[in-house]
Amino acid sequence: MLRQVAEGVLVHQSELLQNNTVVVQGRAGVLLIDPGITGDEMACLANDLRELGQPVVAGFATHPDWDHVLWHAELGEAPRYGTARCAAYMRDLRSNAGWEARVAEGLPPEIAEETPLDLFGLITGLPAETDRIPWDGPQVRIIEHPAHAPGHAALLIEERGVLAAGDMLSDVLIPMLDNVNSTNDPIEEYLVGLRLLEDVADDADVLVPGHGSVGGAGQVRARIELDRAYVHALRDGHTPDDPRLGPSAKPGWEWVSDIHTGQAQSLARRSERDGTPG
Repeated sequence: MLRQVAEGVLVHQSELLQNNTVVVQGRAGVLLIDPGITGDEMACLANDLRELGQPVVAGFATHPDWDHVLWHAELGEAPRYGTARCAAYMRDLRSNAGWEARVAEGLPPEIAEETPLDLFGLITGLPAETDRIPWDGPQVRIIEHPAHAPGHAALLIEERGVLAAGDMLSDVLIPMLDNVNSTNDPIEEYLVGLRLLEDVADDADVLVPGHGSVGGAGQVRARIELDRAYVHALRDGHTPDDPRLGPSAKPGWEWVSDIHTGQAQSLARRSERDGTPG
């Protein structure tokens, strides 16, 4: 079901992981940001848009995680954009034999049979340094940064005051570092991403994270500070005082504590390998 969060901006949330698909209305149709995550959910989204008389004229993937590069035939054949790095990552993944089986293995078992992969990851990379999505609708600024995943981008729908943050600023998920693809310091890369989002915080009246609850203007800075405090605690080897972890975690999201444990262990191994304090 679509819910309006600002003039001409609607959100469709998935059931399992609370993925937020953002729909931006333009002159000839809509821009679809991160559609997902099951076939039925995407078909429902397509049907809702048909009932509104709003064809999909463009798509955008904020980053190359599996749940942000999905698509469904009923959504049509509009160009699906991403940053150059995001698109390159998906090209490399799809060029390897057996990629579909490996992606399927990484899907949550509850939806593995319900998530179509035939149109998975078919992203057109925008030229490096492109700072606007090319489409006939409200100006959408691309804020690319190194946090979380290769070529990650937040999107600021400038005329509507909406920040689509991708996999950051969530009220249910802690910051997830890119400990796999990054050859640099994933902690510092995450802090860079937060600083870039902070630069546009005053321009956003509505925050739509990749997962979790939509927030108002004050939530942008509040969640930046929450994420920064978590990253600092992780860097310094402290136990984070974070409402997304432990007994205060949202019911059904207790597994987020396992992500934290894994990240702390990964950073400890990196520090030991590099001979740096951890």
